[in-house]
Amino acid sequence: DLVFSEIDLPASGADWKTAMRQRAISVRDVLLRHRWAIGLMESRRKPGPANLRHHDAVIGSLRSAGLDMPTIAHAYSLLDSYIYGFALFMANLPFDPSEEVAELGQVTLRAFPLDAYPNLVAYISAMRPGYDYGDEFEYGLDLVLDGLQRAAGSAKRRSAELGRMPTRAPASGTEPPAVTDAARTST
Repeated sequence: DLVFSEIDLPASGADWKTAMRQRAISVRDVLLRHRWAIGLMESRRKPGPANLRHHDAVIGSLRSAGLDMPTIAHAYSLLDSYIYGFALFMANLPFDPSEEVAELGQVTLRAFPLDAYPNLVAYISAMRPGYDYGDEFEYGLDLVLDGLQRAAGSAKRRSAELGRMPTRAPASGTEPPAVTDAARTST
């Protein structure tokens, strides 16, 4: 719960795409500071208040985009898989991502004949000085968010075809539906 408390929550009322982008960058930064936490973040059967507050804010932001609940489940899974996966990959790189990756790659390939890995040689040769693997996060994140934006449009069209709009987040100050005892004991 301590690690969740360090993650910036999506700003209430902010554009959902901007809010999800800022949240993703915050999660990645927190996970890189607490590399030990990557495998533990969602492992608690009884999450703490910071964890629950975080999840509620993310779901609320996605609801504000007009996503229906099944699409929100897909979106949340996709976002967190990308964020956690990138953080895990970065945490396990055998070098600092800001090092001269192209030079490191060329040193690695010297042990093999040049024609053994022609595509890898072309890839490494095309890298520009100053390339930082960590910068790839935001490029990929924008692709994910653009895809979710298309999904949001599709969800709205499906709802319109059915003659109803997706359920929106309840107005501030309204009570959420009661949680049944069966739901409380299922975790």
